[in-house]
Amino acid sequence: MQRTYTENYQQIFLTDVPLIDTRAPVEYEKGAFNNAVNLPLMSDQERHLVGIRYKEAGQDAAIELGRELVDSDLQKQRTEAWVSFARKNPGGYLYCFRGGLRSRITQDWMADAGVQYPYIKGGYKAMRRFLIDRFTNDVAKTGFVLISGRTGTGKTLLLNRIKRSLDLEGMANHRGSSFGPMETPQPTPISFENCLAVRMLKHSSNKTGERVFVEGEGRQVGSLSLPQSLWQRMCESPTLVLESGIERRVEIGMQDYVVDLLARIQKHVPGDAGLKLFTDRHRTSLHNIRKRLGEERYVEACNLLEEAIVAHQESHLTEGYQPFIRFLLEKYYDPMYDYQLSQRTSKVLRRGDQSDLIAWLEHEGVEMLS
Repeated sequence: MQRTYTENYQQIFLTDVPLIDTRAPVEYEKGAFNNAVNLPLMSDQERHLVGIRYKEAGQDAAIELGRELVDSDLQKQRTEAWVSFARKNPGGYLYCFRGGLRSRITQDWMADAGVQYPYIKGGYKAMRRFLIDRFTNDVAKTGFVLISGRTGTGKTLLLNRIKRSLDLEGMANHRGSSFGPMETPQPTPISFENCLAVRMLKHSSNKTGERVFVEGEGRQVGSLSLPQSLWQRMCESPTLVLESGIERRVEIGMQDYVVDLLARIQKHVPGDAGLKLFTDRHRTSLHNIRKRLGEERYVEACNLLEEAIVAHQESHLTEGYQPFIRFLLEKYYDPMYDYQLSQRTSKVLRRGDQSDLIAWLEHEGVEMLS
């Protein structure tokens, strides 16, 4: 059969083309693309056994074993999944790791079912290599501006108003602090890098040379680290400092770490079980900063948290967390920010509250979102 394919990786990522990832689940879980769905040719165990046979007896023997493991019923089941995807996404592509045997088998089985579907030449490995090389180049030629400020000033809210921005915490699925874990796990390092590279690709392809705005935090975002090339550029970049009063910061902290977090957790784990997960998470996060907080302040913070939890459980109201959040802002996060500020040498472009900085951004011609 005549095989259709593409190697226009840039277009695939710029337009979020739907993709079938035919690799085994263990490969997909290690690293993937946001626009890909895992519909594997072989299960993890099947792939493992075929891999052993390939090393021992070569490709023909491995293919023969694969045919034994993936019988006609499994072939029909997996082909139906691919065909269903292809009919819903006629402009998509399929791929395996290198664009080789697994891609050809998938194409053949789909063709036998009456559907011609193109594959990606070079597969996942080539697309990953393209993103790594392109990211390094894009970062080197991009001017970055950091959005910095104390915890709770609303930096993410401001960042998300700017069209050309990188929401690192959003991509990393973590708020970046000791209390930052979300209700779902963080992506793997490779998936995070892929997502970040695609976002940079879209910015660089849209308007070459224009500034990109990013939150000015540390290199670590939960368990994930920013690529060295990006971190180095961030360390050299000028800063906008967002300022806000303590009452507003407590309000934002309540929304982020109480109201929104509780709602997300209870969406997956409703009722009292979700509330317990929420409260246990805060207890664990507080314990994790015990040494940095100091024993006396840790005990005081524990008391405030437990008082808030009791009030929450008895009245189903969350206002009791306000003193706890205020305490952490003033006694933990602010001293840490003051120390970090003393170590910085970057140029400050502007200081002000959100309306001040938005006015400055608009005056500078920065494209804003409504």
